[in-house]
Amino acid sequence: MARLGNGSAKLLPFVGMMVAMLTQSGSMVVIKFAMIDDINKYVMVVYSFALSTILLLPFAFFLHRSERPPLTFSLLCKFFLLAFFGSAATTMGYVGIELSSPTLGSDLLSLVPAFTFILALIFRMEEVHWRNSSSQAKVLGTITSIAGAFVVVLYKGPIIFKTRSSNFSNQILQFSQQLNWILGGIFFIAYSLFNSMWYIYQAYVAKKYPDVTVTVFFQLLFSTVQCGVFALIAVRDPTEWKLNFDIGLVGVLYQAIVATMISYLLFQWCVLKAGPLFCSMFSPVAMIFTVFMGAIFLGDDLSLGSLIGAVIIVVGFYGVLWGKSKEENEIAEGVEDFDSSFHDVPLLQDRNRLKLRRFYHPYIWESFGY
Repeated sequence: MARLGNGSAKLLPFVGMMVAMLTQSGSMVVIKFAMIDDINKYVMVVYSFALSTILLLPFAFFLHRSERPPLTFSLLCKFFLLAFFGSAATTMGYVGIELSSPTLGSDLLSLVPAFTFILALIFRMEEVHWRNSSSQAKVLGTITSIAGAFVVVLYKGPIIFKTRSSNFSNQILQFSQQLNWILGGIFFIAYSLFNSMWYIYQAYVAKKYPDVTVTVFFQLLFSTVQCGVFALIAVRDPTEWKLNFDIGLVGVLYQAIVATMISYLLFQWCVLKAGPLFCSMFSPVAMIFTVFMGAIFLGDDLSLGSLIGAVIIVVGFYGVLWGKSKEENEIAEGVEDFDSSFHDVPLLQDRNRLKLRRFYHPYIWESFGY
C-alpha cells in the first residue's frame, strides 16, 4: 500500500485520475463512432499502440537518462507481462464496445475496484481489520459503488432530461435488444478483470523500476507487438489496414495521443504515488462522465436511474477515499509513537530498531525503500 503525503501529494493523484477517467470515457465514445464508420477494432488497437509508442520514444530514451536505473532482462519480462494485461484489457474493451455500447462499458467498469480490492488482499497489498473504521469504510465504499452501478444498469426510471433524437442512439437501442448485448457485457467483465490485474502488477513493477516514462514506453512497445501478431491472424483482408481521412483516423489519433499515451502515463504515475486500490476506485467515476457524454454527443436520454446510480457511486467513492486517508493517518501516527519510544536507543541497536519498524508495518517502509 502506497502512502499519500499531505497537501499536493494527495491532490495531484486525485486530479490525475479524474483526468484519466475523463479521457477513458471520451475514448469509449470515439471508439464507437469509429467502429460505426467501419474501421476494424483490432487494426485500430494496433495503430493506436504503435503511434503512441513512436510519440513516446524520444522522451523515454532522452529524459532523465543519467538518473534512471539500468534495464535488465528480468525487468523487460515484467514489462512484457504488464503489457499483456494492458493489451488484453484494451482488446476486450474494444470488442465489448462493438457488441454493445459505451454506457454499458462504463457501467461495468465499476467492477474494477472490487476485483482490485480482492487481488490486493490476496497479494497482501491491502489489509482489512474488521473492527477498524477505516477498513469498514473501504469495504462498504466498494460495495456501495458497485451497487450504484447495478442501479444504473437495472433501473432506468423516467426520463428527466430528453435530448434530440439521433440515428446513433437508435442504433444502440436496437442493438441492445440482441444477444450481443449480453456478450458485450461478458467482454466488459473480462476487461474489468484484466484492468484490475494491470493495476496490481503496475504497483509491483513500479517498486522495481520507478521510471514512469520508460515503463510506459515498453508497455506500449510490447502491446504493439502482441496486438499486432493477434491482428495479423484475425484480420486477413489487407484493405482493412488502410486508413482514410475520416472518423476512423480521428479515432486512431485520439486513442494514440490521449487515451493511450497520456492516460497510461497518468495511470502509472498515480499507481506509483497512491497505490492500485486508490486508482481503481476512480473507475466508477468514468460511468458518470460517459452518461453525460452520451447525452451530449450521442443523443442519449438521461434517466432518473442514471442520476440515482451516479449519486450512490459518488457516496461509495468518497467513502473509500475517507477510509484510505484515515488508515494512512493512523499508520503515520502509530509509527511516530513507535519511533518516540526508541528515542534513547543506542546507535549500535539501529539494526534491531529497523527490524522492529519493518515488523510494525512492512508495506509503508517498503515504499520508502527500506
